[in-house]
Amino acid sequence: MNFTEIAKTRQSCRSYDAGREVEEEKLAAILKSARLAPSACNGQPYHFSVCRGENAKAVAKACQGMGMNKFASDAKVLLVISETPYCKSAAVGAKVKKNDYRSIDIGIAAAYITAEATAQGLGTCILGWLDSDKIKEICHLDGDVRLVITIGYAKADEQLRPKKRKEMDELVSQC
Repeated sequence: MNFTEIAKTRQSCRSYDAGREVEEEKLAAILKSARLAPSACNGQPYHFSVCRGENAKAVAKACQGMGMNKFASDAKVLLVISETPYCKSAAVGAKVKKNDYRSIDIGIAAAYITAEATAQGLGTCILGWLDSDKIKEICHLDGDVRLVITIGYAKADEQLRPKKRKEMDELVSQC
């Protein structure tokens, strides 16, 4: 599957097959791709916590405040992305340029994770609605939790939805 095919077929999965486990080799491929994601000064200011079983259920619950993300309980893997300190050069750059490189780097890593999961035949959904403090406790983390990505097999009846995107002339200009 080439990148354009991945981009066309990747979508937020909200209907997981709760009875189908994610194979270790597929999860390993996802994490290897995430490790290759670019980051400011190659600092990789994040940590990935792989949650399965009861920990996955607890993390899913911590993402379900106010009735949100109910589908997360059916995902077999929840991947928690938390912040770690900047490397020295990225910390200086962030301060001088007043830019949050860590959030950018986490977003890039999340894109690599979801793209590789799609290439592996898995569904994903990036969750930003979460209780960082509860998840930090579950995963024994020091850094703030920024994203949780659900990973699993979509139910057999999950259909590819049409993509609703802005027109190119709204997104792109020449200068």
